[in-house]
Amino acid sequence: MTKVLITGGNGLIGSRLQTLLLDKGYGVNIIGRTAHVSTDPRVRFFTWNVAAGSIDTSAFDGVSVIIHLAGAGVADKRWTALRKMEIYDSRIDSTRLIYNALATVTHQVKTIVSASAVGYYGDCGAEVLTETHEPGSSFLAKVTDGWETEVARMETLGIRHACCRIGIVLSRLGGALPALERTIPLGIAGYFSKPDLYYSWIHIDDVCGIMIHALEKDNMKSSYNTTAPGPIPIKELMRAIVQAKGSKAILTPVPPFALKIALGEMSEAVLNSQRCSNRKIMEAGYTFTFPDLKGALEEIYSK
Repeated sequence: MTKVLITGGNGLIGSRLQTLLLDKGYGVNIIGRTAHVSTDPRVRFFTWNVAAGSIDTSAFDGVSVIIHLAGAGVADKRWTALRKMEIYDSRIDSTRLIYNALATVTHQVKTIVSASAVGYYGDCGAEVLTETHEPGSSFLAKVTDGWETEVARMETLGIRHACCRIGIVLSRLGGALPALERTIPLGIAGYFSKPDLYYSWIHIDDVCGIMIHALEKDNMKSSYNTTAPGPIPIKELMRAIVQAKGSKAILTPVPPFALKIALGEMSEAVLNSQRCSNRKIMEAGYTFTFPDLKGALEEIYSK
């Protein structure tokens, strides 16, 4: 049984990923700040303290693949100087902690698949973005660029790496969708009235599917846009959500400056446009479970 170690395994993506890995016959180790008692013999929990630079290296026992998701939530708190440092350091320091541990212990790790984000590109309007595009200059661009650079160091240990630049994740359990639909019960479907504001969306099962595909395909290396085939303007995304919910909410433009006043610099997380091409991941042989927005939303709201 192939064993996978997941960092950040209790989050939105990690929880779903754990289920799908078990369904495919993988064993799963999960490492986080606190230990849990597993009710499934195929799952084991371990602890680390990234700030202190400590890690239970027995988490690597029997592991051939690491899926690295750990990092402070980008949208959990307002971006003060301290919070920005936490967002950046949690990703860089956790990756370095893994690297340093693997450099000093005997292990069987051959592959690391890491999260990243389409925020890597910054604000690019209607430009179609491939993985060769230069990183942007925004805060999130600097975070993801730094994160990917740290993961790439694994090559010096003979470990293959693949980074998934994840788009707007659609799930009924969290992520962007609950925030997008928040005003719909009030009869209003607000969208930001910014020209060429594209969202590269993806169903959570396809995020996990691409990560599993990446760990199974030895020829997958470097970065991949982890987004569905059809990036969509924010107004059309809101229209599709309203239709999928069977709502009569009215599409209403919201001036971006209102969000900037409310959120400050954190508004870049929702106001930056990334119109991403996913040709690279499709050429790597991945078949989307939810290739169109209508089908993805219908599946989510059917539950």
